[in-house]
Amino acid sequence: MKNMERELICPACKEMYKQPLALPCTHNVCHVCASEILMQHGYLCCDPSSEPSSPASTPATRSPRLGRRVVPKPERLDRLLKTGFGTYPGRKRGAVHPQTISFPCPACKRDVDLGERGLSSLFRNLTLERVVERYRQSVSIGSAIMCQLCKPPPLEATKGCAECRASFCNECFKLYHPWGTQKAQHEPTLPTLTFRPKGLLCPEHKEEVTHYCKTCQRLVCQLCRVRRTHTSHKITPVLSAYQALREKLTKSLAYILSNQDMVQLQIVELEETVKHTEANGSQAREEVSHLIQGLCTVLEEKRATLLQAVEECQQERLTSLHTQIREHQAMLENSGMVGYAQEVLKETDQPCFVQAAKQLHHRMLRATDSLQSFRPAATASFSHFQLDVSREMKLLTDLTFVKVPEAPVIDTQRTYAYDQIFLCWRLPQHSPPAWHYTVEYRKTDTKAKALKLWQRREEVRGTSTLVEYLDTDSVYVLRVRGCNKAGFGEYSEDIYLHTPPAPVLNFFLDNRWGFSRERLAISKDQRAVRSVPGVPMLFAAERLMTSCHLSIDLVIGDVAITQGKNYWACCVDPSSYLVKVGVGLESKLQEWFQVPQDVVSPRYDPDSGHDSGAEDTTVDASPPYAFLTIGMGKILLSHGSALTSRDPNGCTVPLPPRIGICLDYEQGKVSFYDAVSFRELWECGVDCSGPVCPAFCFIGGGALHLQELVASKQERKVTIGGFSKLD
Repeated sequence: MKNMERELICPACKEMYKQPLALPCTHNVCHVCASEILMQHGYLCCDPSSEPSSPASTPATRSPRLGRRVVPKPERLDRLLKTGFGTYPGRKRGAVHPQTISFPCPACKRDVDLGERGLSSLFRNLTLERVVERYRQSVSIGSAIMCQLCKPPPLEATKGCAECRASFCNECFKLYHPWGTQKAQHEPTLPTLTFRPKGLLCPEHKEEVTHYCKTCQRLVCQLCRVRRTHTSHKITPVLSAYQALREKLTKSLAYILSNQDMVQLQIVELEETVKHTEANGSQAREEVSHLIQGLCTVLEEKRATLLQAVEECQQERLTSLHTQIREHQAMLENSGMVGYAQEVLKETDQPCFVQAAKQLHHRMLRATDSLQSFRPAATASFSHFQLDVSREMKLLTDLTFVKVPEAPVIDTQRTYAYDQIFLCWRLPQHSPPAWHYTVEYRKTDTKAKALKLWQRREEVRGTSTLVEYLDTDSVYVLRVRGCNKAGFGEYSEDIYLHTPPAPVLNFFLDNRWGFSRERLAISKDQRAVRSVPGVPMLFAAERLMTSCHLSIDLVIGDVAITQGKNYWACCVDPSSYLVKVGVGLESKLQEWFQVPQDVVSPRYDPDSGHDSGAEDTTVDASPPYAFLTIGMGKILLSHGSALTSRDPNGCTVPLPPRIGICLDYEQGKVSFYDAVSFRELWECGVDCSGPVCPAFCFIGGGALHLQELVASKQERKVTIGGFSKLD
């Protein structure tokens, strides 16, 4: 038991617990310590000493810690009373707003809300008291318990009284329990230093607790149970809570005891981690010192270069200025040139004078020009040698350790699942850059007992990737995290994607035969088609009175399905007047191409819902066509199992970004989906006695394009400053 001594020490007084109280934060504190802490924070508390009815509650036997209490100053006490803190005689309930007492827990350093009643609302931890008492007996075997009522020197106690909460010698017990009085009925016990009630009592009602409130996670008595505060709470008998918690604690203890070797291995691992931490910390300090020293070396070399440039410029200017000074000094009266000119003027021989004066005149002209247009040969300013180090100072000020990238944000608008999953993400705006990314994904299976392991793609360059080889009709969860020199960052939020219910069928729109080239235009890649109703509307103007307005234009896929399950998706322009997407027998579609049908026909009435061709067959036979009707941003859905074209109970739903079609050839069934959420929109039967082709019909203006395969999506390379990155 000596190993658990630290569990029995009060975090406030650093001594063994005495009358510990259980705080809401799951920590414990002595009653006396809690009262002192509250008084230091300006709250008024009841006397935490023993009960007045106890013979041992005299001033001489109270705890010595009570002498250390800090009593608030009179002016602070008066201010606290005026502001409504604490309880005091004459305070009228409801006169001010109810005040809650905040207790600073000395263990977790957090403020714990004790409510209005403060310490009186806390339970006494009797179990902890029993453990403390057993510990004292184990470490103090043979030490006698002295009588608490004897005059000094006290005698050894022989009896204890739980009612009087004191230990007595034989004489004192008889003295305080006289014959014929009510105290004589007290049952003597063994002497002890700690007296506890026989059972745990409710702090508010002083009744024995009988139930446990799971909602409040608090023991309650019968009176607490019927209070309004516990209405609709989950309350269970204390026996049930006892059995459940005892079982959980026993299992946890058994698990820890059965894994002592694992604990020891983890301790060894932690010790090794401590060693590596110390070594890596020293290495990091050396690297920082080396890098900073390198910066200092570069700065010192740069300083020497700049100072040399200033010195050379200064010497060049001084040389020019000294030369100019000498030239000006030559023009003074006592200079050699002026004296020489005066002597030349004394020459009377004309040819000789002309010869000498001609040379001297050029020097005099230069001196005269220099005097008239005087300007220093060099400026004294060195302003162009000023350094702007603001950018460098900011860089040095911001110089810090490299941080890991922040959690990426997955772009849900560009991420989707089709034949494969295309995952796209970006880093937050102020995130440190990432060298590469790690993409993890796994299949979710609600029936599996254990979660599947994450599959990982390492060192993904760029901000998008393809996830391949996935199961159909499954939900996958994906996440991303970045990595740079500092290590790996946090994971992004998980994103869930549903794969199609069947393998994706890759096909193109057939532009070789059948369709009206005047009214339909197919793109060069044969994956988009647009209806142009302008000219047919003009031609149909003469037939308006006959209710025969337009013809249905049809285009089919270049692939015929003869087996298995296949899935494809398309996007319909929300502004389309009327578009029908679905499937049909290849032979029937070829007949349709030969004889175009008018809108006035009941089978192709735009208001009739879905075209199924049921008029041409018996009730039990499957129709040769199955189309979903889309118009003006809405989808027309019909109720009933047959879903014939004349169903009057139709309803409309908003058009999703993509429509998915799944054909089960063996079952003779076609299903239509919201290709984003994979919510099924409609399902019906179709005749699969021969090859079946994807088909699309147009009435009036409209456009659609087939969903692009993820496998054909190429990452675009962008070159910036000689470096290439993936877009």
